[in-house]
Amino acid sequence: MVISKILLSFLLLAVLSLAFPMHADGREYTHTLAAGSRWGKGRSSNITNTVNKTSTLALELGSRPGKCSGRPKLYRKAWHTLTATERKAYIDAELCMMKLPARLTSINPAVRNLFDDMQAVHQIQSDHIHSSGHFLPFHRYHMWAHETLLREACGYTGAQPFWEEQQDAGKFALSPIFSPETGFGSATGTGEDSCVSDGPFAGMMLSVGPGYSNQFHCLSREVNETASLMSAKVNVDACLQLPTFGKSWPCIENLPHRGGHNGVMGEMSNAVSSPGDPLFYLHHTYIDKLWWEWQSQDLNSRLTQIAGMTTSRKPATGWVLATLNDTLTLHGLVRDLRISELMDIQSDLLCYDYVL
Repeated sequence: MVISKILLSFLLLAVLSLAFPMHADGREYTHTLAAGSRWGKGRSSNITNTVNKTSTLALELGSRPGKCSGRPKLYRKAWHTLTATERKAYIDAELCMMKLPARLTSINPAVRNLFDDMQAVHQIQSDHIHSSGHFLPFHRYHMWAHETLLREACGYTGAQPFWEEQQDAGKFALSPIFSPETGFGSATGTGEDSCVSDGPFAGMMLSVGPGYSNQFHCLSREVNETASLMSAKVNVDACLQLPTFGKSWPCIENLPHRGGHNGVMGEMSNAVSSPGDPLFYLHHTYIDKLWWEWQSQDLNSRLTQIAGMTTSRKPATGWVLATLNDTLTLHGLVRDLRISELMDIQSDLLCYDYVL
């Protein structure tokens, strides 16, 4: 039964890959299993790269010394379970981010505010954080940073919510997340460019992106229900049943993750600049939740599993294996962290959990 589900999932991926082909300009979410062929012989995606034997990182993680001691744990909830008041508080905090001064003009002169900064740090590192072993750790880091900035810079008192996409697969447009009154605006925009024209982000213009460019353009969406089917429960279940990080991570990245991006389309379908849509943070918090669900099946083993390479393109100096020692950065928006510090969401540092 498990094998049949996995085969069904990858058959669906193959069909949808034909429907949503790769574009060199990055205008569609293009990190696919086909791109994973770079692992090739000797670089199989199921390789588990642990820290070297002299490191104490695995021991530090394995002992799990803290579970949010000294401060309250944050509980991340699904958007559809939030009250109207909770939804408004989150959206108001996001709008606040868009009014605060940019901090990273030296990284990208196009940034205008703190929200743009969060998009720019994703844009500049795209080759290192997609189709690589850093994919899940980086986006956990990115979501934690977003949550931290909402709380510290904008006075938000809640946790980062997520979009439980598997329950909306095949019918994204009907999700309450697209409510113009209590959500993020309509699932499909208006006009030739499908610009979002209602809700709290109506008329929003972006200066970072699309892709690696920096051109003034509207926030766009054009929901594609066929692509949203990659988010289906059968695919999620198949990914979570895989036994190693090196097998589960590519499955998560290429099925439910890709379903969220290409299901929404517009800015969300751009692998490089997708954080320009505020929905990005609810989508990737959901992807982080899936990773945690996989980890939680065997914490003793899975809190120390990492795999893959450090980049999606082969460097001139050759491939480098991802390890728990690798340091991730958001260029000063929050402090740099080692991957080892991001493996346990219930650590004293991260201190959050998921509830429906």
